[in-house]
Amino acid sequence: MFKYLIYSQLKTYAKADKSFHMPGHKARGDFKSKFPVAPLDVTELSYSDNLMCPTGIIAKAQKELAEILGAKKSFILTDGSSAGVLAMMYALSKFGNKIIVPRNCHVSVWNACKLFGLEPVIVQGSSEGGIILPPSPSLIEKLVSNDRSISGMIVTSPDYFGNIAPLKEYSIILKKYGRYLVADGAHGAHLVFEEARNGHAGVYADLWVDGAHKSLPALTQGAVVSGNNEKLLPLLEEGLNYFRTTSPSYPIMASVEYAFKYVANNTKILEDAKAAVAAFREKCPLKLYPSEDWTKVAIDFEELGISSYTAASLLEKKGVYSELADGKYLLFYVSPMTVAADMSALLTAITALMNDKRLRKNFVARPPMPVTARTYSFQYALKQKKELLPLVQSIGRMCAENVGVTPPCIPVIAAGEMITEGAVRYLVCGAATFGLVGDKIWVVKK
Repeated sequence: MFKYLIYSQLKTYAKADKSFHMPGHKARGDFKSKFPVAPLDVTELSYSDNLMCPTGIIAKAQKELAEILGAKKSFILTDGSSAGVLAMMYALSKFGNKIIVPRNCHVSVWNACKLFGLEPVIVQGSSEGGIILPPSPSLIEKLVSNDRSISGMIVTSPDYFGNIAPLKEYSIILKKYGRYLVADGAHGAHLVFEEARNGHAGVYADLWVDGAHKSLPALTQGAVVSGNNEKLLPLLEEGLNYFRTTSPSYPIMASVEYAFKYVANNTKILEDAKAAVAAFREKCPLKLYPSEDWTKVAIDFEELGISSYTAASLLEKKGVYSELADGKYLLFYVSPMTVAADMSALLTAITALMNDKRLRKNFVARPPMPVTARTYSFQYALKQKKELLPLVQSIGRMCAENVGVTPPCIPVIAAGEMITEGAVRYLVCGAATFGLVGDKIWVVKK
């Protein structure tokens, strides 16, 4: 049984600590009553260790997390998976000025390309129900075999909808050509508890990140970045020194350690949650997206004839909040902490929604994710003078910044790509976007 080292240490000293140090709330008064975690919210002290250079409980906790994750080294993140992505990309930037980037990579990957002067070699797989799938291994081999300046590949696995990339095949190809595989496994921390860690990014990646807070019992922003490649690990640590905060949240840190150890110590909750989700999938009266990851439950509302935005709004009135709506799918995130009663309540709510005679058909087919032509390089476009144009007037112009839909925070158009009518339609249909300024988009100035 794993012990919760950081939490236990903070709890032990919470009553004795007179708080003549940061933070300013001092775990007193109205703040403490409204934020009960306050006594555990401390700074770097003799008893609490230091995340930047751990030698005590944090060092031991990270060593045990590495044991769970099958890593040579693991590092706790309190800044979300994005900090880990930036550090991994920093490491790769030392081995070439290009990196293979699938279209469905998170915005943090594209931000890293901007920061480190990396040229993303953009690849896009086929689609399943309108969702982009991972690119084929044969395409990856074609790219790396013809371009020595490609340092490696970053891949998102699993993605928002539970598609798991062919990591084994990617790894074999990249190793064959002396390149590296890094994985954004932010949505798949729970997969480490599958038999033989099936689907977990750490089985094949040189470096990878696990977003503990997304699918395990951890506070938001809690994550871990890990590695097994001795050549990359020193660079990963160097990158972390640049991108992690020097004032990490101890409650988040403690919750990350707790998340992995709690599930490791209580595997039955995982089995029970999976069984509850499987029962829901079997009984759900609407079509479900064929997720490979059991924690992603995406219900397709097209056959019911209503927009998933409408479905989301109606369910919220019953206290049922989804992770994402995109017009076609309503995506629900579950976890090992999900119980059978939760899935029963969701099934009841979905069934009631289907039987509501007040519903009016309002489904509008969402435009497909566009395949955009690349005329100039990403880095070229970033260096040019730019101007803002109304989105509807930008068709045929070169995009000067990454623009996309959030969630899931992936670009629809990347810098250097020509703006198409399909891309504009896709952005207009998005409930929330990034990279736009109101209804305007940055384009390369003529």
